[in-house]
Amino acid sequence: MTTAPLFKRVALIGFGLIGGSIARGARVQGLVSEIVTTARSEKTRARVAELGLVDRVVATNREAVEDADLVILCIPVGACGPVAAEIAAHLKPGAIISDVGSVKGAVVRDMAPHLPNGVHFIPAHPVAGTENSGPDSGFAELFINRWCILTPPDGTDPEATAQLRAFWAALGAKVEIMTPDHHDLVLAITSHLPHLIAYTIVGTADELAQVTESEVIKFSAGGFRDFTRIAASDPTMWRDVFLANKDAVLEMLGTFTEDLSKLTRAIRRGDGEALFDHFTRTRAIRRGIVETGQDSAAPDFGRPHANLAKKGE
Repeated sequence: MTTAPLFKRVALIGFGLIGGSIARGARVQGLVSEIVTTARSEKTRARVAELGLVDRVVATNREAVEDADLVILCIPVGACGPVAAEIAAHLKPGAIISDVGSVKGAVVRDMAPHLPNGVHFIPAHPVAGTENSGPDSGFAELFINRWCILTPPDGTDPEATAQLRAFWAALGAKVEIMTPDHHDLVLAITSHLPHLIAYTIVGTADELAQVTESEVIKFSAGGFRDFTRIAASDPTMWRDVFLANKDAVLEMLGTFTEDLSKLTRAIRRGDGEALFDHFTRTRAIRRGIVETGQDSAAPDFGRPHANLAKKGE
């Protein structure tokens, strides 16, 4: 546990997997004196209050951010702009305003024009998650040894950035700083395109008339099971991601399509050498991911909970 809270009051707007995991981790680590939250639906707010994970559950975003030192928008990226406009007049001078979306360029464009002078806008993206959503889905260990990418706009106060960096590090994350555009290009290939492929493959399997639904489920091998797990992710969130990061996703999708065409030609021609060379190269990339510690027996999706308490000792 940390020796002293990093923030007096943290406001979480939205309380699903990420918001719930932040609240749990911050509480375990003693990072904040008070956690205030809100969520769009009355049912979710009631459940959060029942779980007892925060100090106060309020009905509106405006109430949530009052006198908060750190405000984190844990909502789909498409909602960030309207929420920023809604809370702008109620933000405490000197507060840090952040988010958790997996697209950063659009978040900066949508939020920055609404935020007043005197607050510190530091978008963030914790690169961690599971296929689950809702207030019961979070767990304190979600961010351990996962990356959190900060994308502070030019001119951001370095001390505010350092404070937010310390917050995520105390939750167990490894923190990197990038520009918003570079972040979006990197995540387009490492996250967004894989999700698009997963949604597509599962949809294709569902449409195949010669394979019944029961056979797809019954004979699912490891690869298809992984795809279906990814494709179970929140549809609202991923709709917004693809619309907000459309240029980078389309660029990566074009490159992927070209590579897929090469493999198609190799299979059609019976070119075993080309296939072997491709699989050997990609296998080496996979080994590199494992060696850097970015995988476990069950990475992110269903990842077993680590011991966060020891992390903060």
